[in-house]
Amino acid sequence: MRINNKKAHFKYNILDKIEAGMALAGSEVKAFRSGAVSINEAYVRVMDGQMYLINAHFNQIPGSTLNSTRRKKLLVHRREIEKLENIVKAKKLTLIPLSMYTKGRLIKVEVAVVKAKKNFQKRENIKKRDLDRQMERESLDKY
Repeated sequence: MRINNKKAHFKYNILDKIEAGMALAGSEVKAFRSGAVSINEAYVRVMDGQMYLINAHFNQIPGSTLNSTRRKKLLVHRREIEKLENIVKAKKLTLIPLSMYTKGRLIKVEVAVVKAKKNFQKRENIKKRDLDRQMERESLDKY
């Protein structure tokens, strides 16, 4: 099972990636395994020496009393947390989740250090993609 942040590569320049474990409740694990999770609006924040996934939406499972958007603690070594916190503060970058996936029986999240793209960079990507599609269509028409 893999849940991806589909807009991350369009909105951000990805500079670095790390893998982190997650501390989840039982109903959140059930929601993840059923694919009822959205991380498109989520971000990661370092608070009190810990990393938290904020604003990730886990759909409610019937009979559950947990808040579906509560912050989830990420399990990362202290050295990595300090390193990421220093990078983010010094260069004014952002931490976002790229994907959530299973690794064996564990649920992991891939966190990226990113810098937001400017609007002109997004437009350039769209133009390049359109030109590539057009060239591919023309090459297919020749055959």
